[in-house]
Amino acid sequence: MASDEGSVRVDSWIWSVRLTKTRSMASSACRAGHVRVNGERVKPAHTVRPGDEVRLRHAGRDRVVVVSRIVRKRVGAPVAAECFVDNSPPPPPREHAVPIGLRDRGAGRPTKRDRREMERLRGTPGDIG
Repeated sequence: MASDEGSVRVDSWIWSVRLTKTRSMASSACRAGHVRVNGERVKPAHTVRPGDEVRLRHAGRDRVVVVSRIVRKRVGAPVAAECFVDNSPPPPPREHAVPIGLRDRGAGRPTKRDRREMERLRGTPGDIG
């Protein structure tokens, strides 16, 4: 199940230690450039070894972990926590998170005026023309 020698694919390792939910999500993150090993973008087949620093951008959060143990198969959460050292910055408090515009249940589809007000609050430019 676990070994302390050799190397393993980065997408497989990310999935094995439960940083992503599925292996396909891990390999998609690698292909999209959201995974860095020791500071450089990597493809899903890149190998990781103990001591490597893996940076993963997933679900709007940056994870920075240092590989301490190589696992080839998916393991339980307690074992997975022993396989890396988490140096990630703490997530922002809920008060500082950007609020999502919520509408009352049954209010229906937003009108053009509602949409423009939501865009103005978010600070996103609307369609020009």
